[in-house]
Formats: sequence, C-alpha cells, structure tokens
Amino acid sequence: MTDMQSTTKSILMEDQAHTYEATSPAATPRSWLHSLVATQTQHWPEYLMEAAGLALFMISACTFAVILDHPASFVRNAIPNSVERRTLGGMAMGLTAIGLIYSPWGKRSGAHLNPALTLTFFRLGKIAAADAFSYAFSQFAGGVAGVMFSAALWGGAVTDQNIRYAATLPGSRGVGVAFAAEAVISFLLMTVVLNASNSARWASLTGVFAGVLVALYISLEAPLSGMSMNPARTFASAFSGKIWNALWIYFTAPPLGMLLAAELYVRTRGKSAVFCAKLHHDDHQRCIFRCSYQALKHQSLALKEMM
Repeated sequence: MTDMQSTTKSILMEDQAHTYEATSPAATPRSWLHSLVATQTQHWPEYLMEAAGLALFMISACTFAVILDHPASFVRNAIPNSVERRTLGGMAMGLTAIGLIYSPWGKRSGAHLNPALTLTFFRLGKIAAADAFSYAFSQFAGGVAGVMFSAALWGGAVTDQNIRYAATLPGSRGVGVAFAAEAVISFLLMTVVLNASNSARWASLTGVFAGVLVALYISLEAPLSGMSMNPARTFASAFSGKIWNALWIYFTAPPLGMLLAAELYVRTRGKSAVFCAKLHHDDHQRCIFRCSYQALKHQSLALKEMM
C-alpha cells in the first residue's frame, strides 16, 4: 500500500461518521418523526434548488425543441437535416446540464436533478432517506413546473406534433429496444459519474463529462428511446401533454442501469471509495450529505506532490 493510500484510508476511517451539517435521522436520540421534521426544516433550500434545477432544464428542453423542430421555426427551415438539428439540440442540452451542475445552486444541492441518481446515492449510503425522498419529490415537482412554464411561454408551439412538450418516447424499434437503451446509457452515465467524482484527478470535471454524455446521447441514442435517463424528466412532459406511452420504461430502466453501475463500482472499488453525493463539491457551499470529501482532497494534494 502506498503512503497516499495509507493516509487516505486513515482519513476515511476518521471521517466515516462525519457529515457536513447533516446527520441521518437514526443517528440522533430524537424520535424518527422529530428528526424527519428537523431535516426538512434545515434542508429545504437544497430541495428548492433541485426543483429549480430540473425546471430550468425542462424550460431549456422545450425551448430548444420549439426552436429546432417547430415547422414555423427559421432554424428548422434553414437546417432541414434532422440529424444535424438533433446534434445541435444535444449540444444545447449538454451545455444546459453543465451550467446547472456548476452553478452556485448545483454546487450546493449536488445537482442530482434526477430521482434515479438520488436513489443510487441513497443505495450507496451517501444521502439520508428523508433527504432522498424530498429530493425526488422536488425533482418531479420542478420538472412539471418547468414544462407548464414553457407551455405558457410558447403557447401552442409546445403542443405541436413535432414538439409534444419535449416528450421522451420509444423509437420505431419498439419498447424492448427503448428499455435496453435507457438501461445502458444510464449505466454508462453513472459509471462515469462515480469514477470521475471519486477521483482526485478528475473530480472537478465530473459535470463536464456528464454534460458531454448528455449531448452525445441526444445526438446518437434519442431515436431509440427519446433519451431520458430520468423518470422526473419524462413524467414532466407526460403530465402536461397527457402522453403516457410506455412510461414504465423511464421509471424502471434508468434506476436499474444506475443501480447496476453502483453495484459494480462498490464490488470493484469498495463502498468507502464513494466520497460524496455531489457531482461537484465546492467547499464554499454547505453539504447535507454523508460526506468524506476531505479524504479526496488529501488524495488530490498527494497526487500534486507526486507529479
């Protein structure tokens, strides 16, 4: 074992029960209900940030869908090739994701913006049950609010058959292919997030990697499943447009893919190798998760000394 690994292991042991301003309800002598209420009272700003984050993502999705695909759009008429327009849409949404992750709100809430991601970090023991539930609820509520705002902003343009509230729907190859595609892209995203965010070398670029994958998936995979990876994102469009086609795919495949990625990561690296539930950890923003980020910081300092 190298000196860096040895020291990091000792820091992890010291930080095992440490959190940044957050404790699990079961970790205090209060009643579970009392602790639950206390958690909600203390962490509501992060919940609102998650809701606002997905709302902004959905506003961006609906807006670029109208700009790129509405029949009356100048851009659609100027770029008749659907693959080129989809690539532009992928770039726009990838940049949207990156912007949200590195925004002050994203740095504070962790920028999950996705119940499947939150569920996976709960499985990894990095987020308390009360926070996980509230994150998921906020993500669904924020997504719905974002689509409703887009409908008010763009009017009938959002209801056009080419837009349909930016809904994610199975492609022409059917629900089986759509399910498999959603599971695979979700698995790959979570694998990248875990390996990058828990690496001293790549942690600061986790959001960039995630945004690039979003861009690539929309450009290349969208014809198969509509590219969701996110139950709240799909529900938001379905709720406003009353488009319930194969909704079960987007509620099962993304969590399955991400949980499988987490299981593989834990089996190969160990559960203690997951430092925090944030995609980008900023020491200037509070962290409500079960976080041992100091160990990763030490890794980073040791890595710099070795270079």
